[in-house]
This record gives sequence, structure tokens and C-alpha cells, in this order.
Amino acid sequence: MSETIYALASAPGRAGVALVRVSGPDSFKSLSVLAGEAVYTPRKAVLRKLTAPQTGELIDHALILPFKAPASYTGEDIVEYHLHGGVAVVEALLAALAACPGHRLAAPGEFTRRAFENGRMDLTEAEAVADLINAETQVQRHQALLQMEGALSRLYQGWSHILTQNLAHLEADIEFPDEDLPEGISPQIRPVIEDLITQISAHLDDNRRGERLRSGVHIAVIGAPNAGKSSLVNALAQRDVAIVSALAGTTRDIVEIHLDLGGYPAILADTAGLRPEQIGQEGQESIESEGIRRALKRAEEADIRLLLFDGTQEVPDAHTLALCGERAVIALNKADCELKMGRDAFGGHPVISLSVQTGEGLEALTGALLARIKNLIGLREAPSLTRARHREALEEAKAALSRSLTAPLPELSAEDLRLALRALGRITGRVSAEDLLDVIFSDFCIGK
Repeated sequence: MSETIYALASAPGRAGVALVRVSGPDSFKSLSVLAGEAVYTPRKAVLRKLTAPQTGELIDHALILPFKAPASYTGEDIVEYHLHGGVAVVEALLAALAACPGHRLAAPGEFTRRAFENGRMDLTEAEAVADLINAETQVQRHQALLQMEGALSRLYQGWSHILTQNLAHLEADIEFPDEDLPEGISPQIRPVIEDLITQISAHLDDNRRGERLRSGVHIAVIGAPNAGKSSLVNALAQRDVAIVSALAGTTRDIVEIHLDLGGYPAILADTAGLRPEQIGQEGQESIESEGIRRALKRAEEADIRLLLFDGTQEVPDAHTLALCGERAVIALNKADCELKMGRDAFGGHPVISLSVQTGEGLEALTGALLARIKNLIGLREAPSLTRARHREALEEAKAALSRSLTAPLPELSAEDLRLALRALGRITGRVSAEDLLDVIFSDFCIGK
């Protein structure tokens, strides 16, 4: 971090305003070179002319916003240049910065990495920055903001603090048996560890809510050939994303689109028409065979199965009907024609009649999907897991805590507690042996 880094912090391309950020020990030096020697007050914006140091050519009239360490995004000296958003203007400033000694172009995510390394945020908060930038729905934005403000960090650090204190007490009991320590430390630890296991288990048992909100709920549109799946996908997307044809087998690969359903992110997948008898065919038919195999696999993996039937047929397609269950939303298409299929064929499952051609029933279908998503995710104010690595570390911590309760020796219990503490620390990126020493010495006055 001895180098000063710079990069375009706003979106590339033409815009009304562009933002170039510079962070590092020489950021104020390059500011003096580009904008002239002056006293720049931190957090106070000033208008200055920027001049290329090599040629003396005017680059732009820019608004300068400086920050002094450690009160900045990265914890280092930062200078932000707010320019006119022309491509040539930005390129000229970046070229001028490249010519400044000790300056280099920032690597992807390096500003946020420096913020983490300088203690301005932990790993969960850094991940939330990326989530907030990529948020496409209001629910995703809300979840990212909660995490960026430290909701997950406070939860995990609270567990780490409790675990650190109890591990320190157990270590002291093992290493300093002759000191004036409270008696019965180990029995006191057991209920605390059991409570931690309960809390972690409840946190893990969230039906993958946070991960689903972050990446999107997967909805697979399943049905027989010519049931209207691609037309339905186009209608829900409100644009032509899938090829529509009266020829059976037109859709041969999975087509995915991202939707915002009432603020919730959803990934809608158009799949090949179900004709399992085609699986295993050779030649040209082998392509459709692979598409059908992928459709069945996607139906198995999807969070929600949107089963679409041709309502003009007298009986439902048996292959599609076999996929009915808790994850299914059932719709009868072609309501603009005479529907011959009875609702009693679906074993009491709710059925939505719709017409992709006229738009009839689409609002009801969207409402049913939204209700299913809300039921799937649930209402939960507590912070949720957002990444697989969080879940993996918590599972590891839970397993270590459980082992500590049945370990035959206190030394083995202590080792399991250390493993649990490290697993929690990996989530936030903060693990320190000094925490143990601080608790030991402050609680027991060892070495007095």
C-alpha cells in the first residue's frame, strides 16, 4: 500500500459527470501537480483547473474533493476529481495521473480491499459494497445496505466475543491452575456453547433466504411442446427473448431472463418441451434430446416450477403433470380459445387460466409467483446469510462447538473452540490471538 492508486470510479462512457478517485500517500502531491499548490481543506470541495504536468495543457475545470487519512473510504489520503464526463476528458486525466511518480492504475476492487486492510470495514461489509452496486431490485438494495451497515458483522463479532471470553477462561483454567481463578469454569462454559450452537443453527436454517435474494429465485417454465412456454416468457419479460414457433422442439437450450417481481429478483428459465421419449436419440434429434434432459434437470433444481399446460387439450401432459408438488405453480394457457382441460385433473392444486396472446390472467400469474417467492423467502428482520462461504464457515464453527461439548479432555475442548473462533473470524476477516490474551489478563490479573 505504499503505492498511490487511481481509477475511474463512475461508469465508463459518456456522461454528464465522471468521477476519478486517487488513494494513497502521494494523492495530495499529484493534486498539487495537477491543480497547483494550495491549502486543500479535507471534505471541502473546490473548483480548480487541471493541467497536464508534461505539456501544461488544460485538461478540464474540475470539482476537487479531498479526504485526509484515516477519515476516508480507504483509510488513506484520497482525492476525488469530479470532471465533465467526456471520454477524452477522463482519458487525459488518467494519462496525467499515470505520469505522476508512485502512481498506478488500481486493480479491480482495490479501493475496497484497502478499506478492509486499513480496518475501515470487514469482509462482510466489503462484500455488501459489491452487492449494493449490483442490486437490481429494491429488496436486494435493502439487504445490501443492512449488510454494509454492519448487520452481519455485529452478529458474527458478538458470537466471536462470547466465544473468545469463554475460550480465554478455559485456557486460563488449563495453563494457570495455581492462580486465584474462579472455580468451576468448565461447567459454566457448557450452557454458553450450547446457546451459541442454537443461535448458529437458527441462523443457518433460513431456507437460503439471503443467498436467494442476492442471486435471484430460480423459476423454471416447464411444459409440453407448443404449450406456449416461450410466448409466456416473452410476455413476462415484456420483450422478445425467446424464439416462438408453431414447430415442436423449437426451444432446445435453456434461455434465462432476469425479472423484478414486486422488488424480488427472479431468474426465469425457458426450457425445451418435455418429450422424454426423445432422450437418447441420435443425429439431429440428439440436440433436442439434450435440451429435454437439461429441462428435466432444471425442473429438479428450480426453486419454483411454473408448469404450463395447453388448456385446449382434454387431458394434461403426463410428463409435466408428474412434476406437480409443493414447488409448482400451475397455469392453463390459451384461455382465449375453448378450454377443454378440467381443473380436477390436478389433484386439488390451484390452477390459473391465462392467455398469452391476449394477456388475460398474466397479472394473476405474476401475483401467484410473487406470493410463492415471499412464502419461500419468508419475512425475517434478522440479517441473513448472503454467500456460500459464510454458510460453509458457520457449519464448520457449529461442528467444532458440538465436538467441544463431548471432548474427553479440556485441552481438546479448547482446541475445538479455537477452531470455531477461526471459522467465525474467516467470515469477517478478523482473527487475532491478542484477543485471548486481553481477556485472560483483564479478567484474571495474571502476572500481578
